Amino acid sequence: MAHTYDYPRPALTVDCIIFGQEVNQATKVLLIQRAHEPFQDKWAIPGGFIDANETALQAAKRELEEETNLKGVELQQLHTFTAPDRDPRGWVVSIAHYALVDINACKPIAGDDARNATWFALDELPEMAFDHDEILKMAIAEVKP
Repeated sequence: MAHTYDYPRPALTVDCIIFGQEVNQATKVLLIQRAHEPFQDKWAIPGGFIDANETALQAAKRELEEETNLKGVELQQLHTFTAPDRDPRGWVVSIAHYALVDINACKPIAGDDARNATWFALDELPEMAFDHDEILKMAIAEVKP
């Protein structure tokens, strides 16, 4: 029997802020270039929709691997972003995760719906899709990489 509710339900997504460090170098963040609309060709934090019967952490690890080919990254939950207008496709809630990795041990390869995947210095960030600049600012303040 199908359940019905009196309240609207948002779509659920995850975002993965991956900070990379190497000895005597400035911290960088891993971004993907979107291959599809919305925000085609804009840079974004890796992430995507949570599948049915999947936890947010499972989805974050899956999306990170699909879009960047990074595996085994230990993610920590950062914050849940709920602004109703954060995604032009509708009401989409995102659970952001972060990790700090050795940049030399993580060689990203773009895949799935990512055209490119590369490291950016925190003081040389491109224009970003969605509300990802806000998410990244919060992650930087929380983690202080």
